[in-house]
Amino acid sequence: MEPALHLDVTDATATVRIANPAKRNAMTTAMWRALPPLLERCAADPAVRVLVLTGEGDTFCAGADISSLTEGADASRDLAVAAEEALAAFPKPTVAAVRGYCVGGGCQLAAACDLRFAAEGASFGITPAKLGIVYAASSTRRLVELVGPATAKYLLFSAELIGTDRALRTGLVDEVWPAEALDGRVAEFAALLASRSQLTQVAAKEFAAAPGAADRWAHWEAQGRGSGEAAEGVAAFLERRAPRFGWRVG
Repeated sequence: MEPALHLDVTDATATVRIANPAKRNAMTTAMWRALPPLLERCAADPAVRVLVLTGEGDTFCAGADISSLTEGADASRDLAVAAEEALAAFPKPTVAAVRGYCVGGGCQLAAACDLRFAAEGASFGITPAKLGIVYAASSTRRLVELVGPATAKYLLFSAELIGTDRALRTGLVDEVWPAEALDGRVAEFAALLASRSQLTQVAAKEFAAAPGAADRWAHWEAQGRGSGEAAEGVAAFLERRAPRFGWRVG
């Protein structure tokens, strides 16, 4: 199988699958380069309400394909950071479904998702200290915001792998499930997210990323007033039915 990113859209969920099984789903230069335009397509698709990022088989992603570093460490790092930033900026909810190794650039991608659900036995690590590579400032800040400075320093200084118990305790993952239950739980949760107001989700995601953006509050208040989302939510509650929210990104 050639290394690639595979996209499948089922119902309202877009699933992006990292596939390079010969190298534990390591990301090649071409895969890093392909991710931002793929995400752009999903963001523009009104049928997509949730994005799930996962790996082929029993591994999420073992990082960057080291052989690609021969093309230039700086260039490879820049592509990885661009892919990470595109994922973090994706306007709709994102969930990483993690099995096996989630290391280096793989952990970088998982951290850029809104939420991370993991299978028991998964391993997490960020390993630039093994290669003498400076981890990007934006990636470091995102990791610190997610797990706090002490755990971020532990991961970056040591390049050691941690298991799901510690990952859950420190906030690196949100839920841990038996391997055979992970796909079902992720699908169930994605369907739940798809049923909620996208207006609420997109505004909350923007505020969480930039809590000081007070000027955007007026924008989202205006969006809310013109959307009919609140009226639908209240009507659905009073009528004891599922709401039918219609607001979409774009």
